[in-house]
Amino acid sequence: MLATTLVLGGARSGKSAFAERLVAESGLDCVYLATAAAGDEEMRARIARHRADRGDRWRTVEEPLAITDALAREASPDRAIVVDCLTLWLSNLMHGDRDVAHETEQLVAALRAVASPVVLVSNEVGLGIVPDTPLGRRFRDAQGRLNQSVAAVVGNVVFMAAGLPLWLKRSPS
Repeated sequence: MLATTLVLGGARSGKSAFAERLVAESGLDCVYLATAAAGDEEMRARIARHRADRGDRWRTVEEPLAITDALAREASPDRAIVVDCLTLWLSNLMHGDRDVAHETEQLVAALRAVASPVVLVSNEVGLGIVPDTPLGRRFRDAQGRLNQSVAAVVGNVVFMAAGLPLWLKRSPS
């Protein structure tokens, strides 16, 4: 049985492919909860390519902000859900002047109660240089707090580097 899992890593580390593989191999119906917004042509093309790569087995739900509502709507024992990604979700929240701490609390509560296994993808942004702008530092700090909050409540945490998984926390089941 697939436990709820947080997949962390840097850009192009293999996070999404690993998350998709976990869900696809679960044998459950596959739901892809996408947080990206197609703000420009490059992003529209990227989203279309990712959707085509996933194929017909996946049902895609696009939700840039209200992911806890989407999880509640989509969760069922016969489904597994990928949330890709918490980093874009956080960016959407911050650009929308939303209360990040409150939204994080809502997500954590939803993850504790969700009826489906969920695999969440998130960037680990705190390994590089200190951002030189206040917004960059606020984002980095908020991302670190978000990742810690989610990691505390999920069964598994995996760190991806060069396409290879390093299990930081593994559920006994």
